[in-house]
Amino acid sequence: MNREHLDLAPIRRVRGTVRLPGSKSISNRILLLAALAQGETRIREVLDSEDTRVMLEALRVLGVQCVDEGARGLRVRGSGGAFPVKKAELFLGNAGTAFRPLTAVLAVCAGEYRLSGTPRMHERPIGDLVDAMRPLGARIEYLGKDGFPPLVVHPAAIRAGGDVKVRGDVSSQFVTGLLIALPLTGARTVLSIEGDLVSKPYVELTLATMRRFGVAVERRGWTAFTIPAGARYASPGEIYVEGDASSASYFLAAGAISGLTGGGPVRVEGVGRASTQGDVRFTETLQRMGASIAMGDNWIEAGARPETARRGRLTAIDADFNDIPDAAMTAAVTALFAEGTSTLRNIGSWRVKETDRIAAMGAELRKLGARVEEGPDYLRITAPSRVTSGASIDTYDDHRMAMCFALAAVGGVQVRINNPGCVAKTFPEYFDVLASVSEH
Repeated sequence: MNREHLDLAPIRRVRGTVRLPGSKSISNRILLLAALAQGETRIREVLDSEDTRVMLEALRVLGVQCVDEGARGLRVRGSGGAFPVKKAELFLGNAGTAFRPLTAVLAVCAGEYRLSGTPRMHERPIGDLVDAMRPLGARIEYLGKDGFPPLVVHPAAIRAGGDVKVRGDVSSQFVTGLLIALPLTGARTVLSIEGDLVSKPYVELTLATMRRFGVAVERRGWTAFTIPAGARYASPGEIYVEGDASSASYFLAAGAISGLTGGGPVRVEGVGRASTQGDVRFTETLQRMGASIAMGDNWIEAGARPETARRGRLTAIDADFNDIPDAAMTAAVTALFAEGTSTLRNIGSWRVKETDRIAAMGAELRKLGARVEEGPDYLRITAPSRVTSGASIDTYDDHRMAMCFALAAVGGVQVRINNPGCVAKTFPEYFDVLASVSEH
């Protein structure tokens, strides 16, 4: 693969089966909880990507024994709630699923830790998490701009129990970090959410993973979470990482788009009806757009409904994507092949992701001929009568920009993807897997 760009020829048809890589969100949650638990955990189908590697390396630096067992397997010997190493420097790339939870956990670990990342990570806010931890006695110092990494966590006497408050409208990763860290205090604690909580399914994913490790949190709606007294993480022995539902969205959308011209269906394996991930709800978006969806416990298949194929266009949507912001990016590119104007609402969290995704998505969709209106928390996309061929798509070092804009080729146009290697963050083999189900 050319490191600077990848030219994708028009794809005549997409059809076949894709075995999904493990979920990044689940992998990093399991890795951290296994490291904190009592006992040894065998993890199967863990994702091997940039984001999981930085988490794994951080845990090893912190003194956690993590042994590769081949074929996407790891054996993690838990620390019993306290990392052995009490002074360390951790580089966490641009992995929010590593940086935010580790900040919260390390704040209660009575050590001296410096956490840094890529320049973009240093532009992503962490102030709400720090503000939530400080009333507990946590000593966290910003090394640059207030409210943003890099930072130093100093040893502190943590006040256990009581109430903790955090804003919910910036990033669900702040809530995830607190939920994982607070059981380490051993005290009953109530975590209250101020404002609307974004990306609720990711918080539900955190709670489900914590239950697998023996800590059951009581949830009162989406406004309060109660961590019981005496909670301790314990190894489940062996645990499997299910396939990545966000990655599934690209191939399911490909099945629907290709179905407009006689292609499809595409089946993904590793995620399905039994999934704990919110992004499986992307199938509901595709159905509203005219896709045919079939689903089992561990697989999903997508194509175009006969009437949609006869029309040759998908149906535009107006939808709230607060719960599935990552899959919403796939919806934005899929909207290029819909009749009329689609509106993606409640996606303000895009502004603080790997890049400002609202601005980036708007700029690149226009290159493909779309009319785009950008709002503070919405995107309105009017599809062109014909998608522009030969566009050169900038990816802003954002893996999801690269993966979702590859769908333009599925729609039958040539497209150049700049910096294709950025997909290594979550799906290093993405373009090879797409090619495996494509006919030119």
